[in-house]
Amino acid sequence: MQNCGLVLEGGGMKGLYTAGVLEYFLEKDLFFLYVIGVSAGACMGASYVSRQKGRNKKVNVGLVNDPRYLSFRNFLFKREMFGMDFLFDEVPNHIVPFDFDTFAMTKQQFLIGTMDCHSGEAIYYNKQRHKDDILKIIRASSSIPFIARPVEYDGRLLLDGGLVDPIPLGKAKKDGNQKNIVIMTKSTNERLKASRVSSVLKRLYRKFPAVADSFEKRLITYNDTLSFIESEQEEKNVFLIQPSIDLSLSGFERNQKRLLELYELGYHDAKLQFERLKKWLEE
Repeated sequence: MQNCGLVLEGGGMKGLYTAGVLEYFLEKDLFFLYVIGVSAGACMGASYVSRQKGRNKKVNVGLVNDPRYLSFRNFLFKREMFGMDFLFDEVPNHIVPFDFDTFAMTKQQFLIGTMDCHSGEAIYYNKQRHKDDILKIIRASSSIPFIARPVEYDGRLLLDGGLVDPIPLGKAKKDGNQKNIVIMTKSTNERLKASRVSSVLKRLYRKFPAVADSFEKRLITYNDTLSFIESEQEEKNVFLIQPSIDLSLSGFERNQKRLLELYELGYHDAKLQFERLKKWLEE
């Protein structure tokens, strides 16, 4: 689709909702020339761009009970909740192979949002890179502060892109996409409120002032982005897909049944809105 972007929010395991939506898009051969995602959105979006039906489900539901995927054991021994080596090396290269060739050959742009730890700015990388680089970039975009280490790449130290641009609609617009489909992982547009977690994380990252500042700025950025999405909806420039019911899963959910329910909800919501989406695209 020309001049229509696909914008994918993060959210940890809540990204299974996005995976379900994208699975329906794959079945319908619905693709967009511009896709941008951060954190879990980038993870789920990669398998969509590589045209691998069922891969997101196989990885993120089928393997979630493997302690190498997500566990306190990981945190105890590696200081990370998600097993980053497992998820961004063993899984894509050996266990559930990622189709790097198809990923590279598709005409789609695929932008991955990260944050520079020193400057605090959003850094976006497109897919035209070596396969090892792509895995490292997606890993960086998914490296949540405190529970994952920063990733060194391209002369930078990078963390989760969701810290600085949680729903990168502004970037999609700036890159020339007048209309955008936004897939969110929250069922409501309720604004974020200040919490004590931000102050704790700010102290933990005092060696990186820009990262520490991002914890407080993220609240403002996220809430401003929600307002921007709403104004774009009024102008009929955004088609928003978000959970039709609140399943109240956390970003660290490990219950396969609940994750499968979220995945199926995404698939169901996409199917339910598909005809309306096609009409919107034709307007």
